[in-house]
Amino acid sequence: MTPNSEVKRGIAILGSTGSIGTQALQVIAAHQDKFSVEVLTAGTNSKLLIEQAAVFLPNSVVIAEEKLYDEVFSALDPLGIKVYSGHQSIASIVEMGSIHTVLTAMVGYSGLMPTLRAIEAKKTIALANKETLVVAGELVTNLAVKNDVKIIPVDSEHSAIFQCLMGEQHPTIEKIILTASGGPFRGKDLNFLATVKKEAALKHPNWSMGSKITIDSATLMNKGLEVIEAKWLFGLKNEQIDVVVHPQSIIHSLVQFEDSSIKAQLGLPDMRLPIQLALGYPFRLKSDFERFDFLKYPSLDFEKPDKETFQCLNLAFEAMKKGGNMPCILNAANEMAVADFLNDKISFLQIPEKIEACLNNASFIENPKLVDYIDTDNWVRDYYKTI
Repeated sequence: MTPNSEVKRGIAILGSTGSIGTQALQVIAAHQDKFSVEVLTAGTNSKLLIEQAAVFLPNSVVIAEEKLYDEVFSALDPLGIKVYSGHQSIASIVEMGSIHTVLTAMVGYSGLMPTLRAIEAKKTIALANKETLVVAGELVTNLAVKNDVKIIPVDSEHSAIFQCLMGEQHPTIEKIILTASGGPFRGKDLNFLATVKKEAALKHPNWSMGSKITIDSATLMNKGLEVIEAKWLFGLKNEQIDVVVHPQSIIHSLVQFEDSSIKAQLGLPDMRLPIQLALGYPFRLKSDFERFDFLKYPSLDFEKPDKETFQCLNLAFEAMKKGGNMPCILNAANEMAVADFLNDKISFLQIPEKIEACLNNASFIENPKLVDYIDTDNWVRDYYKTI
């Protein structure tokens, strides 16, 4: 594809009804000469999936919740859209020949298998599902190299690093610095956090995101998961990754090179930019997004993350350092704990407690294979229910 090419890129959006998926469709709608929607998938939001499909007329849709199949089929079959159901169908549909890029915007562990299948089918991956690399980073990146597949990050922080490295012929990275907004509870102490409710945790100061990632941002686990993701995306050592709190969310991340030079990528907090970059790479497509004005931000602030208060960030760093299946354990436990918090079953401060219990009691596997990741994830989810 070139900026003026008449050949459209076929896009599959896994998780089209979520925050990333809906914004990706906005990007595609603004560039209908560049992209075609080939596949849309959703978990349970059948109503929105039907609405999206009626507008974008994909070749196929998949609804993961099988009991919703009849509803989706009845609405979309008259439009000539193929309808499938179940998680296995999501993993299989990515192999469709007309697909160029698979945007993995599913939440959590569920994104792993479809991403692996898409890599094996030699599709370009626009990765918005950080858990895929958290759970099985070495396996996924090795498979991408074997199949000569590009993994282009969609997370704003990793997209920023990716952009800082564009044009570097022989990048000599000393370290990368991931920025964190600090979430809604920046500066708060443990006494305050002991009584917070989900309504407060879901009010992110800068970004509009799904509920799971918003809670992860509040606990700083989101930044911890991004640290692990960055290690695999950019082939880094543990000590080459740092985090700084930047409450304005204008600098999305930075790269420091061996000669002491630092590159940063700046912009207003708008996920459509990294989504558009990933779908259109290696080209930058014109947009009507709001432009950043330095005069409206006369100062930008930075501070050290509070790892003692926000233990999830510490747990993520420790899991990354130990390696093996520890990040997989961390991710599964976090998914369970966040779900419990959102369902008012545990307190905010119990989230890191539950995760740490799983990390301390799961069996460590130094060099896991795919089956080990699957078994680990299943074991943690079962064990979590007993604590």
